[in-house]
Amino acid sequence: MLNKFTLGLALGISAVSASAQSASDIKANPEKSAYLQDSRGVIARSPFGLCWRTGYWTPADAVPGCDGELTPPVAKPTAPAVAPPPVAQAPVAPVAPKRCDFAVTLSSDETFAFNKAVLSSAAKKRIDNDVVSRLPNCSKVDIVLVTGHTDRLGSQAYNQRLSEKRADAVSAYLKSKGVGANIDTLGAGKTQSVKACSDKLPRKQLIDCLAPNRRVVIEVRGLAN
Repeated sequence: MLNKFTLGLALGISAVSASAQSASDIKANPEKSAYLQDSRGVIARSPFGLCWRTGYWTPADAVPGCDGELTPPVAKPTAPAVAPPPVAQAPVAPVAPKRCDFAVTLSSDETFAFNKAVLSSAAKKRIDNDVVSRLPNCSKVDIVLVTGHTDRLGSQAYNQRLSEKRADAVSAYLKSKGVGANIDTLGAGKTQSVKACSDKLPRKQLIDCLAPNRRVVIEVRGLAN
């Protein structure tokens, strides 16, 4: 039940602001209303347009126009939710450039004849097919390393010079085919044999057996297209 002061206040406000509210009257709930209202069932409002509530008003009694736009006071205001800090993204590792690295060994019938540093036709064909033809696939050739080898027959000093001559022969052929990359040559002498043969073999058979050691290795290092 409304006390006399509240009722008188509502009637006074209703009389003063009736004309101002006519354009925006808010009807009270005919079944249950927790607002002060006039004889028309219109909710009483202050000169500032605020709806007058009774002492038993609860949020469940809110009506559009009074509390739909006018938010009722919050009993226990809470701080707005704080967004979590952004998750740091792991740095993206740079993509390693594709390499254009390969090696070709002149062996079998492509090897040098005993005590010779002259390229055979088979060796030239192998260089054309497996080295010269592949170089255009490289966007940049850092180095071409040519290493000559000999068999174990003969002195270390002699075989060292022979291995260098074999590397130089391959380098000269590459340049004759238009290879403009930096070419380094190296002689390994008889220090890196790939096949062992018995000394009990006849001389000619021993020379034939040691043929795989008379070889040249061509290594290319660079970046792919």
